[in-house]
Amino acid sequence: MARRAPPLEADDVAATDTTAVQDSAAAQDQLPALPQTIRPPRRPDYRARSGGFVDRRQFGAGDSAPAPRGSAPAGAPPADLVGEDEELVAGRHPVEEAFIAHRMAVRLLVVPQRRQALEKLVLHAINLRIPIVEVEGGTLTSLAGFDGHQGIALVTNRRQFAGLDDILARAIERDETPFILVLDSLEDPQNFGSLLRTAEASGVHGVVYPIHHQAPLSAAAVKASAGAVEHLLLVPVEDLVQVLTDLHVRGLRIIGSDAEASLTARQADLRGPVAVVVGSEGQGLGPAVRRRCDTVVRIPMRGRVSSLNAAVAGSILLYEASSQRGGDRPLLGSDREPGAAATEPTDTPAPAATVEPKSGVVPRRKPTRSRTAAATTPQSGSEPSPTADEALLPGGSEPAQPA
Repeated sequence: MARRAPPLEADDVAATDTTAVQDSAAAQDQLPALPQTIRPPRRPDYRARSGGFVDRRQFGAGDSAPAPRGSAPAGAPPADLVGEDEELVAGRHPVEEAFIAHRMAVRLLVVPQRRQALEKLVLHAINLRIPIVEVEGGTLTSLAGFDGHQGIALVTNRRQFAGLDDILARAIERDETPFILVLDSLEDPQNFGSLLRTAEASGVHGVVYPIHHQAPLSAAAVKASAGAVEHLLLVPVEDLVQVLTDLHVRGLRIIGSDAEASLTARQADLRGPVAVVVGSEGQGLGPAVRRRCDTVVRIPMRGRVSSLNAAVAGSILLYEASSQRGGDRPLLGSDREPGAAATEPTDTPAPAATVEPKSGVVPRRKPTRSRTAAATTPQSGSEPSPTADEALLPGGSEPAQPA
């Protein structure tokens, strides 16, 4: 009969457990190492190329997750980038036009990822000894108030506005009749900037708009104007109705736009000193402004759409007025100075001056077809000589030189 093993003491049990754990650890060390999980490389952020915000913070195991795509960085932008008496002009074309207009620049803000594409503007700023400050795309978006800054912005001194006398003085300098654009409470900065761009391109001398109930001249509006605002006289006013009355007293006709008008823009007379009034996007012309208009016109609509965008309608009216005004202002690049009268063609041509030939010099005649030469029979065994006209054609033989 088999004998039972004596029970183990507590010390013996502890020693046995320790030996088992050591043997298990040694066995695990001899096992082949498991391959580590390889994570795929992080997808490149397209915003690094477009100038958007790129989160470069390093996150550990206990840190919070990074901000989602498209979000602005936490915290407000540094206050020393744009001062209280300074203005921000954002976008490639607005910055270019600000340089052309000799705006007093304080500093140039550039997104590092976009600097190579903007090297021309950066070098121009360096030549002018303008400080260059590199900022993140999200910071520039917070400063400009929109994300279409293209990675560059120019900080300038506060913009100087003009008055009605300045607009009339510019018309006198150009020797033209006054041509003014009046905006009645536009709400969209994009429409505001688009109309400023069209106004400068169509030869408007100045733009009048109210301070209240009007889209501000923000960086987004300046960007929509493509920098045309730098070459316009802007007149913000408190009382738009009173200004229209003042313009009427000064001899300008007030032309308003209304969908219910009886005359079309083509039928109306838009020549001479005029002020074209464009209403807001939703309400059009205000009642008080419409009463101050001498003539209201409409744009004929031939489709099913009953109205146009405010910027589009205003642009059509401005170019209709510009075309009716004719050649008051020479085209860009013309040699004729502003105010120089164009020479009208006369029916009777001026007599050509007779030039006496010098002695020993035979005047050159214009080559003409000779009937005598064409009727002459060539000699036998010789090829016919080409006429003067045939010799002038491409590939024709040159006429024989006299011996």
